[in-house]
Amino acid sequence: MENKVSFKEASIVLLGMLLVMGLGVIKFGLSPQTPVLLVLVIVTFWAKFRHFAWSDVDDGIKEGIQTGIIPIFIFILVGALISTWIAAGIIPSMMVLGFHMISVKWFVPSVFVVCALVGTSIGSAFTIISTIGIAFFGMGLTMGVNPALVAGAIISGAIFGDKSSPLSDSTNLASAVADVDLFKHIKNLMWSTIPAFIGSLILYAILGYQATTTANLGKINQTVAVLESHFSVSAWAIIPIALMFFCAWRKIPAIPTLFINIVVSVVMIFIEQPQTQISKIATIIENGFVAKTGNASVDALLTRGGIGSMMGTVSLIILTLSLGGLLMKFGLIQAVMTPLAKRLNSDGKLVTATIFTGIGVNLFIGEQYLSVILPGKAFKKPFQDAGLANEALSRVLEDGGTVINYLIPWGVAGAFAANTLGVPVLHFLPFAFFSILSPIFSIISGFTGIGMKHVTDSKKTEAVPDSEGGLN
Repeated sequence: MENKVSFKEASIVLLGMLLVMGLGVIKFGLSPQTPVLLVLVIVTFWAKFRHFAWSDVDDGIKEGIQTGIIPIFIFILVGALISTWIAAGIIPSMMVLGFHMISVKWFVPSVFVVCALVGTSIGSAFTIISTIGIAFFGMGLTMGVNPALVAGAIISGAIFGDKSSPLSDSTNLASAVADVDLFKHIKNLMWSTIPAFIGSLILYAILGYQATTTANLGKINQTVAVLESHFSVSAWAIIPIALMFFCAWRKIPAIPTLFINIVVSVVMIFIEQPQTQISKIATIIENGFVAKTGNASVDALLTRGGIGSMMGTVSLIILTLSLGGLLMKFGLIQAVMTPLAKRLNSDGKLVTATIFTGIGVNLFIGEQYLSVILPGKAFKKPFQDAGLANEALSRVLEDGGTVINYLIPWGVAGAFAANTLGVPVLHFLPFAFFSILSPIFSIISGFTGIGMKHVTDSKKTEAVPDSEGGLN
């Protein structure tokens, strides 16, 4: 017999979950794993009280975890990539090059812009954060810049690139869910993406500006000297970076791209250090690289990576996806979303509800893709009934789903960014301006009508005569 959950009951359960996780992470400063595990226990026994079968619990957990198998495997490979890139001198080389090229005064806005540009070319925020992001983060620490501000600039730039690139999984997903052409989707994204980019750049320029002093120049020169004397800093470091661009250009998926880069990095280690034993390479891949330069700050920065370093993130993702699977299996998310979608009578309210639904899915499930898929399914018909074009929905799905996951401590993307850069989500959250501004500009667009595509607008656009008198 099917158990129907009411809107009121689902709301109480979800708000109780959010209260437990919020108090655990924010009030008591716990790692997200324990609060999420506690919520899993609560939801499981609530389900049993509501006479759901234990097999439903098992199925919900399995179905939830299944959606995250590929990201989990990618995180494991990223751990190996980070350690091999450090050992091969690739990240140290990027840092040295960056110190020579980027102005200390405008370091933070420069980081944001470079990560945005490279991210657009590659289409993977995770790759940007775990490669050039680590190099920029190390440079920021050397310059004495607030680590949370640097992390916010790296993450914001990476998200911009991921959101704007035709190579991005999340961008392709949003256009597919809304049933809209990919490039029409990206073009329409710019109505909220460009204002959010400009606003973020201004804020990073204001907050990140710092005068060049003798002290920080001396620290930079000292760090460069340490890097050059203990790592293989050379122009050959461009090879793995160029490979990333090549793989993106050839549309090679993330997993083989990471495999290729790890193998090339290991080969570079053997070329630069022929005496290196295979057992040492295995240790670096499994447990991470351990820097022994004698400089405490450099050692702290470059002692990282390895498969083991990702296990905390992997365990959190498994718990979060399990919780998400249970919420979907028991119909808790659907019980709240469906009635909400039926009570919206204006473009502004529709956009706002979709945005907050995406945020809610991120909060309760912590999975980036589901924060696009679930609101997309729930609000597709209301958008069509309101006469809005499909690209209007796809843009809102990105602004409320894709960009928000990085701001959730138990979210897949948030946990990855925090673990990779070593900055807790709640620390960099206030400085992840692009993630904060994107939904705000999207809501403004909904209420003002600026950039909101309607079905009639799309038909008019398609029927514009071209220069030869035909129809475009």
